[in-house]
Amino acid sequence: MDSKTQDARRVGVAYGFGIMEAQAEDVLKSAVTAVGDVAYRWSIDDDSLSWSPGAEVLLGISDISRMATHRDFAARLVTEGLSRYELICRSRESDTGAGVPYELEYQICDDFGGMRWVEDRGRWFGGADGAPAVAVGVLRAIDERHKRESELIRLSTYDELTGLLNRVRLKEALTEAMIASQRGRQNSAFLLIAVDNLALINDAFGFDVADEVIVSVGERLRSLARRGDSLGRYAGNKFGLVLRNCNEERLGGVCERMLAEVRDKVVLTARGPVAVTVSAGSIALPGHASSVDQALARAEEALIAAKQRLRDSHVVYTPSREREKTRLRNINVADELITALNDKRIRIAYQPIIDATTGEAAIHECLVRMEQPDGSLVSAGHFVPVAEKLGIIGLLDYRVMELAVDTLRKNPGVTLSLNVSGRTTADRLWRETLASHLRADGGLARRLVIEITETVAIHEVLELTEFVAMFRELGCKIAIDDFGAGYTSFRNLKTLDVDLVKIDGSFVINLATNPDNQFFVRTLVDLARNFNLPTVAEWVSNAEEVEMLKGLGVQYLQGFYLGEPVMSLPRNVPSLVSSRSIA
Repeated sequence: MDSKTQDARRVGVAYGFGIMEAQAEDVLKSAVTAVGDVAYRWSIDDDSLSWSPGAEVLLGISDISRMATHRDFAARLVTEGLSRYELICRSRESDTGAGVPYELEYQICDDFGGMRWVEDRGRWFGGADGAPAVAVGVLRAIDERHKRESELIRLSTYDELTGLLNRVRLKEALTEAMIASQRGRQNSAFLLIAVDNLALINDAFGFDVADEVIVSVGERLRSLARRGDSLGRYAGNKFGLVLRNCNEERLGGVCERMLAEVRDKVVLTARGPVAVTVSAGSIALPGHASSVDQALARAEEALIAAKQRLRDSHVVYTPSREREKTRLRNINVADELITALNDKRIRIAYQPIIDATTGEAAIHECLVRMEQPDGSLVSAGHFVPVAEKLGIIGLLDYRVMELAVDTLRKNPGVTLSLNVSGRTTADRLWRETLASHLRADGGLARRLVIEITETVAIHEVLELTEFVAMFRELGCKIAIDDFGAGYTSFRNLKTLDVDLVKIDGSFVINLATNPDNQFFVRTLVDLARNFNLPTVAEWVSNAEEVEMLKGLGVQYLQGFYLGEPVMSLPRNVPSLVSSRSIA
């Protein structure tokens, strides 16, 4: 092949490669245009800027020739960080041949008065000295993505109903304030504010009105918050307020202004005006809490104390050695109880309830005991109040119920009385478990009395009606315990349809010498007799009380004088009271 032919072939090959490169460039441009993106080339030396087709649409610019330089383009940009010019022209990197990538997001003003979010990704290439000489990149419209991300940020930061900070962000603000306080820069405080009686508003007006109340209270509290303070919705009816630069001496006044702002003006709702009050608990920081969780717990403690006073009250937390000792004791007792439950060291002691006519044990009340690792027993008074206060009484009631059912199965001639806490009467698992045992063995229900305290019967009579009906239908008897402590009404006795009334032991103490107690017992027995209900007198302590109670018409008697609690049932139950027969 001669040299001319070779040269012609080289020209042809070069021409072919040129066509291929041009075609590849056209394909890339077409691909960019097809997905709605816009490519650009910026010559940094002369500041010229060239655009691919579609730039006018993406940027909202009627004449793209008005953006022939980067200076023209930059004049329309709003950036939250480094600009494209700063990323490229002030870059400390050097191009070694492959270019240097960059990526950023910013807003650009369009010709219609709007702002458009765009994502800018590209590479800059250096000249002979490696410094930026030209940049090529692609712009992509991200308005929808940015809107979604902004909404996610809003939802993760603000409460949907009130628009205030949510619980997570409120705790973060409290953390920041505590760190600043602990470093000595400024004092701070935290307020926990609760709408009083929101449940009543729900019942009277509906949840939509209750939501209006919450929103209105939030707006009023926000009107009193200062710049730098952080207000958020802590829970359903509770707001949290982080106060910067606030010392303990000012806290009482701040709380009172908050309460007055809500109290002094009714809330106008869709269903008319609603009078609203709030209560508050507050704590000064960093003096009275070393952590966020401790600050929240102590503010909650102060709020509970405020609610126990009256509505529209506030309490500033103050440390108390006795309260701390009680709290520590409660924690220790709770730990002991949970461990005993896990180790199956909960036991039942059985105390006889004596038939006043025959002197025989008619029923045995199940009294819970906790066995210590050394085998000693702890009475209910040591741990039951703590279990109720800390909300773990349901676990204890469930275990006692299992033990009582097991005792009934093993002792066919025994009738047991089982105490149930107010919380447990609403426990679906407890009810369904006991009901399944009773349905499986119909004889168990006839030998089981379920005791409900009178205070629960007074405050939760409607809820208890279903509970009582369910177990009476299965064959159980229902007793009201501590009768007289809360002065149960005639209506409650009739509504609940109970089978037995246990007179509160405080009326039996010193019965022989206390005319007031005699009057109360006589009245309570007469009240029960009107409903044809047998009565049990508790805490009977001597023979004289036995005779008086029998004379007043009490059918059953219970107390240490007649029989102390025992850990196992005697084989011949009727002979239990042989030496202290009351017949």
